Amino acid sequence: MNLSGKVLVVTGSDGALGQAVASTLGKYGARLALVAHAPVTAPASASGAMHFGGIDLSQPEAARSVMEGVVKEAGRLDGLINVAGGFRFEKVAGGILATWDSMYTLNLKTAVVACQAALPHLLKAAGGRIVNVGAMGAVKAAGGMGAYAASKAGVEKLTEALADELKDKGITVNAILPSILDTPRNRLDMPKADFTRWVTPVEAAEVIAFLVSDEARAVTGALIPVVGRV
Repeated sequence: MNLSGKVLVVTGSDGALGQAVASTLGKYGARLALVAHAPVTAPASASGAMHFGGIDLSQPEAARSVMEGVVKEAGRLDGLINVAGGFRFEKVAGGILATWDSMYTLNLKTAVVACQAALPHLLKAAGGRIVNVGAMGAVKAAGGMGAYAASKAGVEKLTEALADELKDKGITVNAILPSILDTPRNRLDMPKADFTRWVTPVEAAEVIAFLVSDEARAVTGALIPVVGRV
């Protein structure tokens, strides 16, 4: 797969999946703009990646500033990968509404805001790409996952609606739906699980790499399960 010449924004780039996505896309030759909520502490990488730290993607002005900064430095924007998000386990009984607000903001609002900020620039590129990260848990929610699943279900509907809006403009919009990602945090939370059945972040990143490639030009509005053997 050849992503040389493509300028791609990866949100949530400091998380386990975000790091795997950045590494994988960089391996295929993309120039990356890495966006994180935490402040940037590492120096600019030798690969020429652009780093944007301390960014609150729930704020439209912050997102617009990032996208403008990318285009100013790289001259173009070809794709947006919305990895930023979060998880909280909490049952409805005894839970608090603030959790629902938090999951909506972290998982859905950030994706909407980032898409809105990127679109003016993607429309200028030939074959723009947007890839969102949903969750299989949104297809069938388990106990304690109501707020998280509802927010990720919103990501899936955002994907479908935006794909339909942009189908005649050369921009594809797709989402991957991972099951359980094999991350240190998930291993800590579920120590008795069979980790070999989970999806590694690199495996999920490879699917994303295909979706941002020229070979995926015919795929849009897809919600792609990436479930391993869960």
